[in-house]
Amino acid sequence: MKTMIRATCGLALTLLCTAPWAGVECTVEYGGARSPLHAEPTTQPYEVAPQDFGTYFQMRIVYRREPADLAGIRVYVYGTKGDVPVLIHQGRWPLPGDGRRPVPGFTGLQRVYEPLRGTELEYQCDYSPEARP
Repeated sequence: MKTMIRATCGLALTLLCTAPWAGVECTVEYGGARSPLHAEPTTQPYEVAPQDFGTYFQMRIVYRREPADLAGIRVYVYGTKGDVPVLIHQGRWPLPGDGRRPVPGFTGLQRVYEPLRGTELEYQCDYSPEARP
């Protein structure tokens, strides 16, 4: 009986770790306001448009499942200086199928500072098991 329970739990953990997550959901805080930012899996990472936060920050999430050597989640934060966005922060995380159990808030709390105005953007991301309409 114990062996059967262990096998069932092991199977459940394996399915949880290899589940094809429908998306990534980030909570972004800037200027005292919280905003959700969602990303679906993409095969065209350069077509993922950034979202503006205030007049300085732009952020985009790239969630790739394939090819395997490029699979993972990338978060890019840009500072806009004039008309040109400049990369000021990049976070990279593996997909939850690499043998690790996905944990809530897999990015941890990230803070990105804007040196000219002294403002700060904070974000934390989690896997979303459901697709958005």
